[in-house]
Amino acid sequence: MRCQKGERRNRIGKGLRMVKSWIDPRADMLETQYKNVRALTQALAQPLSDADATVQSMPDASPAKWHLAHVSWFFETFILRDHAPAYRPFDDRYAYLFNSYYEAEGARHARPRRGMLTRPTLEEILAYRTHVDETMLAILPMLPPEARSLVTLGLHHEQQHQELMLTDLIHLFSCNPMEPALFAAPSAAPMALPGPLHWMEGREGLVEIGQDGRSDFAFDCEGPRHKALLHPHALAHRPISNGEWIAFIEDGGYHTASHWLSDGWAWVQAEGVDAPLYWQQGDRGWTRFGLDGRQPVNPAAPVTHISLYEADAYASWAGARLPTEAEWESAAQNVAASSGVQLDEPGCVQPRPAPEDSGLTQMFGDVWEWTGSAYRPYPGFRAAAGAVGEYNGKFMSGQFVLKGGSCATPRGHVRASYRNFFYPHQRWQFTGLRLAKDL
Repeated sequence: MRCQKGERRNRIGKGLRMVKSWIDPRADMLETQYKNVRALTQALAQPLSDADATVQSMPDASPAKWHLAHVSWFFETFILRDHAPAYRPFDDRYAYLFNSYYEAEGARHARPRRGMLTRPTLEEILAYRTHVDETMLAILPMLPPEARSLVTLGLHHEQQHQELMLTDLIHLFSCNPMEPALFAAPSAAPMALPGPLHWMEGREGLVEIGQDGRSDFAFDCEGPRHKALLHPHALAHRPISNGEWIAFIEDGGYHTASHWLSDGWAWVQAEGVDAPLYWQQGDRGWTRFGLDGRQPVNPAAPVTHISLYEADAYASWAGARLPTEAEWESAAQNVAASSGVQLDEPGCVQPRPAPEDSGLTQMFGDVWEWTGSAYRPYPGFRAAAGAVGEYNGKFMSGQFVLKGGSCATPRGHVRASYRNFFYPHQRWQFTGLRLAKDL
């Protein structure tokens, strides 16, 4: 059950005297990273009411309150339990409520029923975060290297949940007939169609992909680094725009079976899909819904909220294909991962039109780009032992790889080797496409 604040401080002080007196010179940097990531999560949630943070709009999404608690559960479970001897859980029941999928950590509340957690309240969840942060910040300077690595993993894990929380909120608010805006919309930008696509020739022959050790952090699924064979090919210099997608719609793209994979065609018919998620057509043309409410579709901006099935159908219609993961990563290795529209602070979260540039643009940020590659392990991949090994490896079945990050991805989180993955029908994330073709 909940600890009293005075008792908790006494236990923390006693526990610190018991912790191994090993001080790492990089502790200040880790502390700054910890504070910044945790602060951004709460800033993103600041506009939410308790009701906003409680409701679950579909099984794939989670309530904001659950996201806020789960990322704290991660630090409590994998750091504080082993490295803060005097730490006491904020509430013993939270281990059951906020475990996501870690079988090694025991039973958990069913994912499709997370929206039933009307209690604990949002206020209690924020108090839980404070409880965890007090001890985490106190012990960070004394953590051994392996524990610091877990803290870094936990911070990147929380950044993933920052994006998920935002995209889950878009879906939630889109289900509300009032279509509320979480953030104010900026002044409308000119809406000109983008220029024509340019084709950029890619490398051919043997290339190396996967984490190369230059990044301070990488998820286990990004390695081992290995060789891949590329055949002659080219990539489009930018993602496909909304205006180009409208042309696909107007040409009957959603109603022409020959463009679609068999599973995709069955999905389109069963779900009645005829446009990207959140799009509506009215007297004034196409509109889309986002964290800034319902707004006109900008023809120059990258199309987003499309499934792999839709991306593949568009590519077929355009006489092209989706890039492979290796083609995309090879092209992106010399592009700055900090470029593009990414999440820096709370505010309007939307992709923007491509800059006027003859080279590869928007490889990072704006929209996640579907590839035609299945999410499977690289040669030599081995999942880590224990619960942490469940993070990525067990999901390497039936999903496809996306690359590059989006406008809702925290800046500094992605790199060329980063592997995002979703099932082919899913589209509530900021997912778009870049074309490729054989030469």
